[in-house]
Amino acid sequence: MDLIHFRYWHENLKDCDLLFIAGPCSAETRQQVVSTAEYLSRIDKVKVFRAGIWKPRTSPGTFEGAGDVALEWMQQVKQKTNLLTTTEVARADHVEKVLASGAIDIIWLGARTVGNPFSVQEIADAIRGCDIPVMVKNPIYPDLKLWIGALERLYKAGIKKLAAIHRGFFPFVQQRLRNIPKWEIPIDLKTEFPDLPIIGDPSHIAGNRDYIMEIAQKALDMNFEGLMIEVHPNPDKALSDARQQLTPDQFAILIKQLKIKKPDFDKDFISQLEKYRMQIDSIDFQLIELLGQRMNIVKKIGKYKQEHDISIFQLSRWKEILASRISFGLKNGLDKNFIRNFIELIHKESINQQLKIKSNGKETKK
Repeated sequence: MDLIHFRYWHENLKDCDLLFIAGPCSAETRQQVVSTAEYLSRIDKVKVFRAGIWKPRTSPGTFEGAGDVALEWMQQVKQKTNLLTTTEVARADHVEKVLASGAIDIIWLGARTVGNPFSVQEIADAIRGCDIPVMVKNPIYPDLKLWIGALERLYKAGIKKLAAIHRGFFPFVQQRLRNIPKWEIPIDLKTEFPDLPIIGDPSHIAGNRDYIMEIAQKALDMNFEGLMIEVHPNPDKALSDARQQLTPDQFAILIKQLKIKKPDFDKDFISQLEKYRMQIDSIDFQLIELLGQRMNIVKKIGKYKQEHDISIFQLSRWKEILASRISFGLKNGLDKNFIRNFIELIHKESINQQLKIKSNGKETKK
């Protein structure tokens, strides 16, 4: 793809090596939008103000954005500050309203939309012939081809001002982070398309403001070209994604604390060896978090057994676990003895966890 780098998207970005995008998850009120934008405009590194106007939510009845009226608020942001504006579009009529309003400088496609090629094509057709930059978030699940496909549909519609946004991937079970980073996937994307800017979205990867700094720094260390971070004047009262939003003051501190190295756009994004190591790191951390989840369930089992006076060790269940895990391991190309040792180690720790619960139960009765 012959792309135009974000530094040439708009004259306000020409002196911008890193693209910092900030603003609330959702546009809730005129006051909330404009006041947040005015604060952020005083931070030199921030160039783009974000706010969700139409919010795709999992459950009906939750706040789905202020809707069309928020376009007027974004227009006020443009009038009162020097910031560019961006919002998410999920349908062709969203694109039509954005273009007609003149209130939005950049649009993005969300993870749910990117996962549906029909939706992406509908949006691509609606944008065709326009010069508006488009950012594309990764799909919910770690499917690199699906992500690339969305970018290609837009490119074939004549959009050359493109960027990707890495917001992480849906986890199998609840973990420390809201989404699994799987850093190797944006690395693979960058390797295939070296001129494609990649923007990190620490807010959605973290899901918790306590981890945003960690994720933001990791993205910059990997030479991502920018960050999109959610900022709200009163995060605890936010109508969507309250836990992952920073206050403006917290965001200002974060920006100062980030270690920003000078990008080297001529250098290979990352070595093949480092890519392999990142894949291993990603898998290892997922394994450890999954083991933590397993032990939490083991503790619940231990408590149930203690309450109902059931023996901790169940021979038939242990035989079933060992046989089924070895069989599954062999199908995945693993050595039988390795799987046996691994499962025995896990089982030993499971027994230890249940013994602790039984011991604590006896002490309580005394």
